[in-house]
Amino acid sequence: MADKGRSMDNLSEETFDFICTTCDRKGKIVEAVRYCIECSGYCCLACTDIHTTFPTLKDHNLLDASQGNQASNQPGSLPEFSTERCNLHKGKCIDMYCEEHNEVCCSTCIATNHRTCPKKSIHSIPDMIDTLFKLRDCKQIQSRLRDMMVSLTTLGKSKDDKLKALNDVKNTEIAKVLNFQKALETIIRKAGEATRNEIEGKYKELEKEIHQEKQNANVNEDRLKEYDDKLNKAEGNRAQRFVCCKIAEKKMEEADRQISKETGITDDCSQLAFTPSQSLMTYLNGLHGIGIVGVNTKKKTDMYKIKGSKDINIKVNDDSETCYSAGCCLTFDNQLLVTDCSNNKLKLINTDTMTVVDDFQLDSAPCGVCCINDSEAAIACRDNKIQFVSYGYKMTPTRQIKTSHFCYGITTRNDKIYVTDNDSSLYIYDMTGNLLQTISQDNAGNTLFSYSSHVTFSESGDKMYVSDGNEGIVCFDGKGNYQSTFNDSDLNVLDGVCVDGRGNIFVIGYGSHNVVQFNENGQKIGVVVKQQDGLLDPRSTCFDQKLNRLFVTIDDSNVVKMFDLY
Repeated sequence: MADKGRSMDNLSEETFDFICTTCDRKGKIVEAVRYCIECSGYCCLACTDIHTTFPTLKDHNLLDASQGNQASNQPGSLPEFSTERCNLHKGKCIDMYCEEHNEVCCSTCIATNHRTCPKKSIHSIPDMIDTLFKLRDCKQIQSRLRDMMVSLTTLGKSKDDKLKALNDVKNTEIAKVLNFQKALETIIRKAGEATRNEIEGKYKELEKEIHQEKQNANVNEDRLKEYDDKLNKAEGNRAQRFVCCKIAEKKMEEADRQISKETGITDDCSQLAFTPSQSLMTYLNGLHGIGIVGVNTKKKTDMYKIKGSKDINIKVNDDSETCYSAGCCLTFDNQLLVTDCSNNKLKLINTDTMTVVDDFQLDSAPCGVCCINDSEAAIACRDNKIQFVSYGYKMTPTRQIKTSHFCYGITTRNDKIYVTDNDSSLYIYDMTGNLLQTISQDNAGNTLFSYSSHVTFSESGDKMYVSDGNEGIVCFDGKGNYQSTFNDSDLNVLDGVCVDGRGNIFVIGYGSHNVVQFNENGQKIGVVVKQQDGLLDPRSTCFDQKLNRLFVTIDDSNVVKMFDLY
């Protein structure tokens, strides 16, 4: 930056108030007449002319030199300008903000894409930056930005591990093919070659898919790093930081979608597999291959064990009562939502830091909670309603569905909402609140529930499980047709229920203070968590398929229990 009052030394007796930054770097002392915000430097007449000549410079914001001195030395004394350029209208500065869409853009975008938005939601960033920019929000976004960068790095590393494991399995399966082929000698060689080619083809398909996923993760990580750097470089320029924050939010949404879509896929789910045909000899000449090549989905059949545990404090400063969480769920980006019936709140927990990062005050006690999509959750409330809340930037209410019954457990599947009444029925609604079906009896007219609690679906959606405090787990097919009920003597007063995505069901025993694992057919595998593990009066549960973590909420407690399983 040029210094005010610097002289020309031996070249001149003149003293200038402002010196051209570019010329000064070349060893020339030339008086500056303008200050460029984007370049963060002073310009002489010649350099000012260059700004009006070169296409990449002609849209820079040029101030009087005296204003530049204020802009550089007294942040906030002048309207601040964003240097970010619009992707749609090249050369245009992003200087407008639409509150309706929570989006920053240029004036042309406002005129073309936001003309129907309320005028009160359209703001000029330089004019309104004192109102729009909040340092706390910026720091929070930058913190989330960095957390997501770490998640993308972890995702990329997991893809490397998956590629190595896939390659090892490929080599193992091809070896099996070769061994089987050798036993069948000459007549089988042609069929063996065809089968090997099929394995290679399947491998290349999976390899290409994983490479693409990794590349997408790298691209998203680079984008987030770019805006993390921009936020650092924009220190003191609140408008630039505000714009970068908003763009970073959009970039994080894109990264969120990838992380949410891909992090649930575990190494033991999809593998290449070769199955030899033992009846091959009888019809060998008519075969194209010597076996079946496919991708197996591996189910977990043994009991989980506890590797470690942690208490997550969910009490916040303005809570007046001891917390009581009757419901929980994981968001699409693997954060934890828990209800607090005692304080009428929904709380969002960062599962990396294990801290409450946001809470929302409801007008009635919440029970169950589930995610509708990557930005909205539905809450079953005791005052006979379903409350929808958007989450992410800041939790805010969106809409409500009034019901004629008590609402306790809740989940969604295929644009339908499933709600229990903590009594004798399960209700099915569409997303607009129309009641589609009430389930309380089987086909023979027998009562199914006496204390209906929580509800969940299998990973594929072909089975629905409803916990009942007295009856056990009531099972339905994906269309709501009753199939069976199972229970176990290790359970007393059933409440929460969730699945692990690998064919297992976790069931909460409120009265027995434990969590019992069943397979998808209702056969008990074992007691995973016991009272001796620090569990007392558990209410609900959800499972992190990515990290094998079981979250359990507690009745009349300020903590949520997290168990690391293996």
